[in-house]
Amino acid sequence: MKKVLVITYYWPPSGGSGVQRWLKMQKYLAEFGWQPVIYTADNAEYPVEDVSLQADVRPDTVVLRKNITEPYSFYKKFLGLKKSNKIKAGFITEKKKTGWKENLSIWIRGNFFIPDARCWWIKPSVRFLLKYTAEHPVDAIISTGPPHSMHLIGMKLHRKTGIPWVADFRDPWTDIDYFPELKLTAAAFRKHLRLEREVLETADKVVTVGSFLVQNLQQHGARQVELVYNGFDFSLPKTRTPQPGKFVIAHLGVIPASRNAENLWQALRELLDELDGFANDLELQLTGQVDVSVVESLNAHGLQPYVKLNPYLPYAEAAEAQRSAAVLLLLINNTPQAKGILSGKLFEYLAANRPILAVGPTDGDVASILQETQAGHIAGFDDKNSMKTILENYYKLFRNGQLLCHSDMEAIDRYSRRNLAGKYADILQQTQKTGI
Repeated sequence: MKKVLVITYYWPPSGGSGVQRWLKMQKYLAEFGWQPVIYTADNAEYPVEDVSLQADVRPDTVVLRKNITEPYSFYKKFLGLKKSNKIKAGFITEKKKTGWKENLSIWIRGNFFIPDARCWWIKPSVRFLLKYTAEHPVDAIISTGPPHSMHLIGMKLHRKTGIPWVADFRDPWTDIDYFPELKLTAAAFRKHLRLEREVLETADKVVTVGSFLVQNLQQHGARQVELVYNGFDFSLPKTRTPQPGKFVIAHLGVIPASRNAENLWQALRELLDELDGFANDLELQLTGQVDVSVVESLNAHGLQPYVKLNPYLPYAEAAEAQRSAAVLLLLINNTPQAKGILSGKLFEYLAANRPILAVGPTDGDVASILQETQAGHIAGFDDKNSMKTILENYYKLFRNGQLLCHSDMEAIDRYSRRNLAGKYADILQQTQKTGI
């Protein structure tokens, strides 16, 4: 059994999307000959917590934790927040207007904490891991980001030890959708670009989660990029899931301002006014953090009576909420990199076996997978008429008791976490065979 050191910030009790990829990979990698050793932060500042995920940590997985110093305690004190307040993910705000303190904090975060707010953890982590790997040898290193400080730990450790290193990018670095909001100076922007290129050029392998992101990382200097999708970790149903009692359109996960689907809200408003029975049956469930701009937009379209805002749900409960919806809603960030945004939520939606409505590029990664699996439809950001037609067709099937998902379950099964862990194990093996 070979050993792989996985450097990850997100680990239980962290909830949310950031923890899922490597929590699930460690669950299955040992079946393919690789025993993960997890290095993660103690006392970390997680946007949400989900202690139930601890059940997915294998009893034989070694988990190393080291205290991390983060600037968020100063940030909270500066803004007058309580210690218990959680920092929202992805620049989500619950305020209608941000003040000068918030804007100054973002500027400081972008220009003094490079690549991110976990940069103070890099040097102590390298020292700790140099000592650990000298006493407990490993065969490969994986760093997963964001936060991209994890890649700097991996790179420094690789250079000092010569252990093969894989940089795993769950999201882009300088092309991530919120990057322009960091208010970077020219010097800070150049430093981000330099560090990004250094990581991509130094890593023995770069792995990412979608085909467009493969191209993006190659353009930024990556030499060898492999594609390993995110996936699902549910048992696929043997029969078609029956339709629910109400026409529930459910979105699970964060909705930042860049996912505010104005045209979809307008399409729903028109269907409420035009379609018999729709007003009695519609329920729009949004589970997770929602930006204030989205709530205001929903209210402006008169959708408030039909909207149910739910807090973050533990993983198992979220899975059940997906299965019990009539339609699953997937909103893609309306940003320049939209074609390459491939949320892990899509794969869990696929396993839920309910019809999907996605809003985003019709020639992007999400559209390709929906077409491959026959699990739903996608409408462009500005294509209100398509959104309206898709929803009307779904609703008519619902009224007739025929709203079932007719996806290709064999195609969906390719995205199981176990299958994807096998592919990752092959990549790790390549670093050994080539003598990298």
